[in-house]
Amino acid sequence: MGEEVGPREFTREDRARYRQKIRRCLDVFAEMLADHCFDAERPLTGLEIEFNLVDDQANPAMRNADVLAAIADPAFQTELGQFNIEINVPPLALSEGGLTGFEKHLRDSLNEAETKARAVGARIAMIGILPTLRPEHLTLDSLSVNPRYQLLNEQIFAARGEDLDIRIDGPERLELTADTVVPEAACTSTQFHLQVSPEDFAGYWNASQSIAGVQVALGANAPYLLGRELWRETRIPLFEQATDTRSEEIKAQGVRPRVWFGERWITSVFDLFEENVRYFPALLPVCEDNDPAEALARGETPALSELRLHNGTIYRWNRPVYDVSGGKPHLRVENRTLPAGPTVADTLANGAFYFGLTRALAASERPIWSRMSFGAAEENFQAASRHGISASVYWPGAGTLPVTELVLRRLLPLAHEGLTAWGVAAEERDRLLGVIEARCLAGVNGATWQVETVRELEERGNLDRGAALREMFSRYLENMHTNRPVHEWA
Repeated sequence: MGEEVGPREFTREDRARYRQKIRRCLDVFAEMLADHCFDAERPLTGLEIEFNLVDDQANPAMRNADVLAAIADPAFQTELGQFNIEINVPPLALSEGGLTGFEKHLRDSLNEAETKARAVGARIAMIGILPTLRPEHLTLDSLSVNPRYQLLNEQIFAARGEDLDIRIDGPERLELTADTVVPEAACTSTQFHLQVSPEDFAGYWNASQSIAGVQVALGANAPYLLGRELWRETRIPLFEQATDTRSEEIKAQGVRPRVWFGERWITSVFDLFEENVRYFPALLPVCEDNDPAEALARGETPALSELRLHNGTIYRWNRPVYDVSGGKPHLRVENRTLPAGPTVADTLANGAFYFGLTRALAASERPIWSRMSFGAAEENFQAASRHGISASVYWPGAGTLPVTELVLRRLLPLAHEGLTAWGVAAEERDRLLGVIEARCLAGVNGATWQVETVRELEERGNLDRGAALREMFSRYLENMHTNRPVHEWA
């Protein structure tokens, strides 16, 4: 979103200038894709995780400024809600023990951060949606003090022109009206970054889209919101609705949402940035003084700041990223489908599955996207978000089948093959993908564990929903710190 964006009002002239500038950025980007050398010789992978902060009673703790000051580590940053923080793990090469490196770095960083957070009255929770959230936690008072979030909130509601109506059906039903984007802060996610060349980008993005439903089914960890049992990954419909800039009438006209699965397979990374410019008006029309065409003509690497900021306000589940590091441009697929948690071990198992499977699918002689409609991939994504690990999905050559059967029979072998191609050591590969295999055999992920535990507490413990959620979450936090994968939890 850009740390430099501060409080301001935008004029019509700002928007007109921004439109011209972003189109110029797009032209320069096209020229760079044709002629420029992108950094892809030693591709790196990255990892970001968003966390919740809770107090000793497991309620949201509005303390992110205090916690970040106590942690004093630039890898930890603020997020939308005062009860959120995020960690950005330094990028690593998979071929050099990257998955194990991520795991060790993450565990060490979180252990140290937890100790410092406790000193200021907070604990760190890695979960898709806090089960103890209540409506009073989702007001404007809970917005982080960073001015860019206030500006984003103002611009979304200026574009929308009315309050948000959030409606989610599941085993139970939730109806919520909001006059702020803070409900989005309830959604905490894991993001995997995969650096690829311009030539390979389309294959990796298409592969990521094709398995998005499978990823969510295996990793679902957000079945409750405001005390209601909803989708197994309620974060998906909540995020889609909490940042929607469209009124009902605009929706009826077929205008695309800013949280977007997409509508077609692509042939180039340019397709995605061009769609951004063509379909989505600017939320934050902030222009830099530099000219990207002049920078390119001087032999410099253009920052394309406007194009990147605009891209940061369009929330694709698999987002394209253009960035510059060490003076060289590179491209990444940012995979945003998964929730946070339940444990570091589960997170890295999900990462191993994603990195391995996309590598195998992208290298296939007969790509999966040539045999599967884009609509089928989106239907899989919605079904998996609703039903989690018990979902059935469509796969070419197999028809519609339980997602666990698809993973065990077809996709895990491909993930092993892909990790081998990345140069991941056999021991590392087998250990992490073994977590995915055991999760499928047990039929247990974070969402099923939460729901089964709450039902047990309600039925046998005679607790009401609020007390059952609080007790379940207390047990969740204890298990989270053991780093035992969720399928092993009692």
